[in-house]
Amino acid sequence: MDVLHNLAFGFEHALTWQNLMYCAIGCTVGTLVGLLPGLGPLATISILLPLTYSIPTGGALIMLAGIYYGAQYGDSVSAITMKIPHASSIVACIDGYQMTLKGQTGLALFTAGVSSFIGGTIAIVVLSFFAPALGEVAFLFGPADYCALMLVGFVCVSFVTTGSLLNGLAMCLIGVLLGQIGTDVNSGMQRFTMDMPFLADGIGLVSIALGCFGIAEITKNLDEKNERTPFNGKIKLMPTWPEFKRIIPSALRGGMVGSFLGILPGGGPTIAQFAAYAIDKKVSKYKHEIGTGCIEGVAGQAAADEAAARTSFIPLMSIGIPENAVMALMMAAFIIKGIQPGPNMIAGHPDLFWGLVASMWVGNVFLITLNVPLVRYWLSVFKIPYAVLFPSILFFCCIGTYSVNNNLDDVFITAAFGFVGYMFVRLELDPAPLMLGFILGPMLEENFRRAMLLSRGSFGVFVQRPISGSLMALIAIFIVWQVVAFYMEARKRKPIPDAHPPGDIIPADS
Repeated sequence: MDVLHNLAFGFEHALTWQNLMYCAIGCTVGTLVGLLPGLGPLATISILLPLTYSIPTGGALIMLAGIYYGAQYGDSVSAITMKIPHASSIVACIDGYQMTLKGQTGLALFTAGVSSFIGGTIAIVVLSFFAPALGEVAFLFGPADYCALMLVGFVCVSFVTTGSLLNGLAMCLIGVLLGQIGTDVNSGMQRFTMDMPFLADGIGLVSIALGCFGIAEITKNLDEKNERTPFNGKIKLMPTWPEFKRIIPSALRGGMVGSFLGILPGGGPTIAQFAAYAIDKKVSKYKHEIGTGCIEGVAGQAAADEAAARTSFIPLMSIGIPENAVMALMMAAFIIKGIQPGPNMIAGHPDLFWGLVASMWVGNVFLITLNVPLVRYWLSVFKIPYAVLFPSILFFCCIGTYSVNNNLDDVFITAAFGFVGYMFVRLELDPAPLMLGFILGPMLEENFRRAMLLSRGSFGVFVQRPISGSLMALIAIFIVWQVVAFYMEARKRKPIPDAHPPGDIIPADS
């Protein structure tokens, strides 16, 4: 087959000792970046991009790509061990941290590593065989279709929240409102900024995530005087065979979901992890355990996260459109090296295209061999007394937040959301739906406006187009299903009327 021949051609380039070295450097740096709260691949690639000027073109692109998907690989470590997430590991906090509280941190990290490997493998297969064709799929989605897709995402609130549905919807609405803070891109007017200049660009996702999850958890532990005893016991790392059988289906589902959502502009790893988690919570055999420290809650989202990171290269390399800020930086790297990503890249630079694809296979092996044996070293963080650990965590949170925009105001915003997150903990409100609303709200508004402009104000566009019409029908079916399920559940809880009302004389033989 041509694809296998092309892959063999790509491996000839990826397996040269220079490219192997650049791939190893990229994966290692990416993993280390993933461990640091707030410091994501965007900032790291921005910093390292000038250093690639003197590196050969193939090696530079392989190293930068390794940083990106390596960071996706390693970012679950801080989320699982300390409940300090990156934007792409918010969902890992839910079940991953619960597993840590149960003393199963080693198992959670091993699950995340293996699931990331499975998700990455699925995405590379998709990238190898279907990249040119799938690039066209992104063109099929219009604003109305994206708007319907965002609404499907909001439906996921009932799956993501670990509390009551009403609380989850309220938190999601708060997230949507927070996402509206900043400057309106159409009118240039400021919304909900209260004349504070530092809110003109809106609130960063990193600030909310670190505040509501990381700082809130530290504050709660200090308030309750929960001092963790330094861990010196035996670490359970390898899952049992029954546990392993639970990981595989969830990771396969997450890999497929992430591979698809990764190719859609605006989709990417952040939304893919929420979608994979929602699907697992609906179809998994152990769905009632998800949210309480369940292995499926870690496996699916980790696989989706890694898969989406790799397939996000498809729109860039096949049609020349970057789907997120990291891909825009990668595009800049291509152009600096004299390569124009797009439909002609595969034919014009087959060594670069297939060399980069083959390097992802190599990088996937690097990452699994780098991460899984190091799980025991990641767990050494629990050997540090909490009195030393929590100031260090706060320090890294501040560094990570500041590094996003080099802006001190972001640190104060993070601290404010730390207090808000602490109040959420005390009120037993789940912040995960808030994050979902914050991510999807601005995207929904943007695509809704475009759809309305293109349709001249006609709402019929949402049901006339095949994709948006199908998604709307799916939403309607789901809502009806939920209402019927709620009604049936209410009927089960309704007390059965007493066969013998008070005052009746009950026969002795009854």
